[in-house]
Amino acid sequence: MDDGQYRKNIYPGLEVAIILKKDQRSGKLTYGIVKDILTSSPYHSRGIKVRLEDGQIGRVASIEEADL
Repeated sequence: MDDGQYRKNIYPGLEVAIILKKDQRSGKLTYGIVKDILTSSPYHSRGIKVRLEDGQIGRVASIEEADL
């Protein structure tokens, strides 16, 4: 989860796994492409909040692209 806690690692077009608010207890991941970054601070302990291209909003649990 550490890579999803820093805003500098996240940008539009990046493929990520997020945890939706409703899935915080279960930890269920949702996969998609970042459209907007919603967290303004450079670091967040639970993950940077993003909006995916399909409109879902959640906190980044992991970055899926292998070419970092």
